[in-house]
Amino acid sequence: MIIAVDGPTASGKGTLAKALAAHFGLPFLDTGLLYRAVGRHVQLHKGNPDDPADALAGCGFPDSILDDPVLRNEEVGGLASRVSIHPNVRAALNKRQVDFANQPGGALLDGRDIGTVIAPHAEVKLFVTAPAEIRARRRHDEMQRQGINVAFADILADIRARDERDMGRLDAPLKPAEDALLLDTGDLTIGDAVQAAISLVESKLRQK
Repeated sequence: MIIAVDGPTASGKGTLAKALAAHFGLPFLDTGLLYRAVGRHVQLHKGNPDDPADALAGCGFPDSILDDPVLRNEEVGGLASRVSIHPNVRAALNKRQVDFANQPGGALLDGRDIGTVIAPHAEVKLFVTAPAEIRARRRHDEMQRQGINVAFADILADIRARDERDMGRLDAPLKPAEDALLLDTGDLTIGDAVQAAISLVESKLRQK
């Protein structure tokens, strides 16, 4: 069984994807981490994430970088969004994701184009979303807890810019697959969102 989880930044899809993978006993891949690794590699080598050649060179990142906690910060998230608009970068990373999705026994992947490009044959496709203001508030609260003082307006502007890049790129834009199940987490607690996601997946599986 393959489960595809897509959605914009800070929608809660990562948390839900991990919970679903644990619940259904599936190997899990956060594909966004691959793009963050590319962006970070470009940054470390003083490259330009908006330059296609520099971004493609970033795909040669060492596996060890995937364990770097810096990949989770806001700056690297922005770099990931910028490198992901390049078709050559997406092509370079696609095979790794496709191979993971098609492993024996199935898998769960989360990202921006899993249900539309990487695994359009997935048995279940979930598209997780929430209003930009709510996503920005979540991210702002998270950063405040970490002792990082960033203005809410700056986070909201960054999230809207990422949405525009992700949804507006010509190659594999962020959008729900035609048969995706939609889950708006805007008014849900984490626990409620997890239960809603599990219920949606189980309901879809019962129909097969």
